[in-house]
Amino acid sequence: MRVLFTTPILEHPAAGGPQLRIENSIKALSKTCELDIIYRAGAPATDLIENTGEYFQKYSSEYHVLTRSIPKNISQKYFSLFERILNRFFDTRITKQAEYILKHLERRKINILWFGYGNISYPLIKYIKSKRPKLKIVCDTDSVWSRFVLRELPYTKGIRKLRIWREGKQKEMEERAWVGLCDVTTAVSKVDAEYYRGIAEEPGRIRLFSNVIDVESYKLSPKPPEGFKNPSIYLAGSFGHDNSSMNTATRWMLDEVFPKVLNANPNVHFYIVGNNSDVGFGHLNGPNITVTGRLETVLPYLCNTDVAIVPLKFESGTRFKILEAGACNVPLVSTTLGAEGIPVIDGEHILIADEPDDFANAIIKIIDNKECARKLATNCNKLINEHFSVETLVDEAKQILKYLNHD
Repeated sequence: MRVLFTTPILEHPAAGGPQLRIENSIKALSKTCELDIIYRAGAPATDLIENTGEYFQKYSSEYHVLTRSIPKNISQKYFSLFERILNRFFDTRITKQAEYILKHLERRKINILWFGYGNISYPLIKYIKSKRPKLKIVCDTDSVWSRFVLRELPYTKGIRKLRIWREGKQKEMEERAWVGLCDVTTAVSKVDAEYYRGIAEEPGRIRLFSNVIDVESYKLSPKPPEGFKNPSIYLAGSFGHDNSSMNTATRWMLDEVFPKVLNANPNVHFYIVGNNSDVGFGHLNGPNITVTGRLETVLPYLCNTDVAIVPLKFESGTRFKILEAGACNVPLVSTTLGAEGIPVIDGEHILIADEPDDFANAIIKIIDNKECARKLATNCNKLINEHFSVETLVDEAKQILKYLNHD
């Protein structure tokens, strides 16, 4: 069986959850079918794109990259400018990408097209389905995107609040459209699957395709970075604009939680790790705070910290932060929403807290009570290994492909 997997997000080493989601999806699918990959990179090719290609070629029969060409002369620059203006009214990239994909499907005689990050690819999905109605399409989602957007509403105001509301409602309309249009819509958790089934005329088209990790890649515990301090707290993610979920969560930690932790133990060190973390918080580097920015791997920090935290207030999907910390035997504190979609039990696998005092006390408890920390880490590690490995995703992929080929 042949499947064409296409995605606008692809990167190795994975810089965050979106890249990790795609990487492990490809690993699982490559074990269930003959897989071709088309990476819709958009931007001109870079060393990063080339290195990514070298890694993913081993998981695919054919690997292709679609990029925008760099204008080389004045006429090309004028055409590029005209095209950018035109794209405000009609996205010409969609027709170009669709033509390339459809030719590949025809040449390779492939009848299943799998959209990684399908929830940001609806216009392309719609266009291709209009050209090939019988083509079987999988819209692979990383979250309920409308929830991802609308959950920010309580944390913003003014014109931004109106813009978020409009964007969220637009995404809700797209979600209702694609669950009917696509042969399968995947969900990363039972929570997300319940939402999609609630808006689908045919709930059987909604299938679980979980967020997982390659647990084998977390078996080795690297040495801590030079100068690493304990006891420590670890917060990782992909940081963005000032109102992004990660930036909002980090400010909440810094303003309302971390001062309470320091009052109990002035020696605690707070590590803020991940892409663009240094942009918003690098100025805070000091005796009790280290902001690293982007790292090739977070494991030297994660594997040697005392407690990992997931203080998210809004977003949707499931947290690779919990999966990774669990795989590394690191105890966790999370908000209720931060643990959404993962069947963890408060006090058994992790500690869950939503108020600043409770969150700070949970961190202090893990740092001070080594027996509690070991218990949480061991139980969470067992849960992740048994239910959130690539092998789990292979089984789910087999069920999806069996469903698509039932006729």
